Amino acid sequence: MVDPPQPQDPLHDPITDVAVEAPGVDEEAVVPWSMLLRRRATGPAETGSGSGRPWLVTWTVLFGAFWVSSTITILAVSRPEIAQDLGASVESLVWLISGPTIAVALTGTTAGKLGDLHGHRRVYLIGMVGATVFVALTALAWSGPSLIAFRVLGATIGAATGPSSLALINRMFTPERRSRALGFWSLVVAGGPVVGLVAGGPLVEAFGWRVIFAVQAPLLAVATVVAFVVLPETGRRRDVHFDVPGQLWLTVTLGGLLFGIDRAAAWGLTNPWTIGFFLLVPVGFLSFLARERRAEHPLIPLHWFARRSFSVPVGVSFFMQFGYMGGFILTPLLLEQVRDLPADVVALIMVPRPLTFAIAGPLAGFMVGRVSARSTIIAGSASLSLSMVVFALVAEDPTTAVVVLALTLSGIGVGAAQPAIASSVANSVPNRDLGIAGATQQLVSQVGTTLGMNVLEAVESVSRDGRAPGGSYSVAYAVGAVVAGAGVVLSLFMTRGRDAEPAPDHHP
Repeated sequence: MVDPPQPQDPLHDPITDVAVEAPGVDEEAVVPWSMLLRRRATGPAETGSGSGRPWLVTWTVLFGAFWVSSTITILAVSRPEIAQDLGASVESLVWLISGPTIAVALTGTTAGKLGDLHGHRRVYLIGMVGATVFVALTALAWSGPSLIAFRVLGATIGAATGPSSLALINRMFTPERRSRALGFWSLVVAGGPVVGLVAGGPLVEAFGWRVIFAVQAPLLAVATVVAFVVLPETGRRRDVHFDVPGQLWLTVTLGGLLFGIDRAAAWGLTNPWTIGFFLLVPVGFLSFLARERRAEHPLIPLHWFARRSFSVPVGVSFFMQFGYMGGFILTPLLLEQVRDLPADVVALIMVPRPLTFAIAGPLAGFMVGRVSARSTIIAGSASLSLSMVVFALVAEDPTTAVVVLALTLSGIGVGAAQPAIASSVANSVPNRDLGIAGATQQLVSQVGTTLGMNVLEAVESVSRDGRAPGGSYSVAYAVGAVVAGAGVVLSLFMTRGRDAEPAPDHHP
């Protein structure tokens, strides 16, 4: 549990609890906003902050986060139409997806730390305003490069809404009750892309790709205004300075890794630029460690990783995202290439995964307290690993019933584990540092996502020679099962009960 600050502490930011998670991509949610604005909690704020409306704050920030994330999937499937309209190549527009993904990974820690220092309400509103502006500019893009630039810049500043929205939510609830709100967070943030795809597809077909941003911009503007009115004020900390050198070395490390992974798929591992990107990783990482050890106010306190209550759930989130998102990339290709199914049938078969994810997330959040976070994370990791094993065994003859079973295991496993992982990280560090702690978890998850998608797709590609149709997918899923299984083993080292309380923090 997190020890509450002393009331007389003038430097305490009352809205700095955060645990960030970036779960899958395809869970659907419908937010009845007109009703939620009228909703009020039945009692005072859970942490005694005095707001008296924890669920109103929760749904306010989730409404904004929902619309920030709602266009990524429709862009992925609309690239041919966009390329034709702007006179660009479809291949170049892959940066509409990979560019924002890398930008979010590189800026998450910055947003988390700035929220801890200057108040998460401020950072959240800045992120929402920036996202609104660049979404409007995206609708007016005149070329491929301008469209990519607006998307990347919008994702860079919009990334601030992730850590800050969770900070605002978590302060509204006691550590024991955070998982309930985090279950809805997983559903809503992951549901944005699917709702964007379901609603955006017919709009794009009828009116063109620009309409999706013309609709998104005013909705973001409304969410920003509501947030300005509803969200409670937050304080600032003047006793800690932002670790600029640490952030720069972390950016070099992550930039080299993520660009290297992304470009290896396009240029090959032996390309000089790809090699150069990967060489930046050890240089940046060793320099980052050296900087953090001697920094008075480190960006990420390294002693956190000595706490199993912090390091284990962060590590599990890496292995889980590797398997989950690697499977997300492989399964539609498996059904199209081995079963020769059309895209609309594949989409229908894939429904159990987001459906079970959407159900499991909130239910698992409500179950924390009856079932320990450790048990939930172990069971979720095991369910994901089992789903990959099932796929590996049936890839040469993937019948619909077995595929649906495997997808259900995957959705239940990750959906159930994510709220427990997020709340475990939030509860393992002092209140004043929860912004950067949550952003660190998000960062590790994003690396797992990027590696999972690229590595498993590459394994399938290089395993095709001499194998029957589907044999290469068996190899790729087997690799995913091994990595996901490593998450199961790691989750066994989760601390139990009160062992998960944060140790005294000796850093200022």
